[in-house]
Amino acid sequence: MRLFIHLLLLCISAQSIAHQNLMVVTELSPPNQVLLNNQVTGYSTELVNMIILEAKLNAPINMYPWARAYKMAVIYSMARTTERETLFHWIGPVAQFEMGFVKLSERSDINFDNTEQAKQYKIAVQRHDLASQVLVKRGFEVLLTTDIQKSYQLLLARKVDLVVDDANYLASMSEQLAINANALTFVHAIEGLAVAGYLAANINTDEDIIKALQQAFLKVKSTEKYRQLITAH
Repeated sequence: MRLFIHLLLLCISAQSIAHQNLMVVTELSPPNQVLLNNQVTGYSTELVNMIILEAKLNAPINMYPWARAYKMAVIYSMARTTERETLFHWIGPVAQFEMGFVKLSERSDINFDNTEQAKQYKIAVQRHDLASQVLVKRGFEVLLTTDIQKSYQLLLARKVDLVVDDANYLASMSEQLAINANALTFVHAIEGLAVAGYLAANINTDEDIIKALQQAFLKVKSTEKYRQLITAH
């Protein structure tokens, strides 16, 4: 998902915390992670930058497809699940998601009232995304993609019937895809996919780096700016 969402990977290049480098990696996920003039921006990105600044760490941000970024080292915005719990250090929430099925507005033939009824349709979801894990566990057959943009491209090409996204993010995604905001319709929320997206670090990350990030997050969390950005859509 963007739930998804979204990876931060730590590459340590020096011994002193103040001089160590963080390579921050995330996926495209408007409005939380947006690529504008070759710079990664967005609500969650702004929160991550605040945390990095407070921790006094160097951290360029790069954007990669989710399936690739997930294999690297630290993450935003990642859903915290039982399966992932021991694989990462969980710094803190930098996004909120309420995920559900999205269709092309012109597809008047696609209508359903509950999650189970969506099994009759072709659905694209991102590999390693929480949505793919939840749907597969519930018996859905899904088409796995590398990132949210690829999923939407399949939807626009009518190669799939549905994608999974947050209703509040459709306007931003439409802008990113250069399509009319009315071209997409949120059909139905998926139970169990109202989640927080975390900033997280690989379990093997240096303990001093983890402590610096965790302490920085607590300070950022106490600010009014954090409260504004975590609920912004």
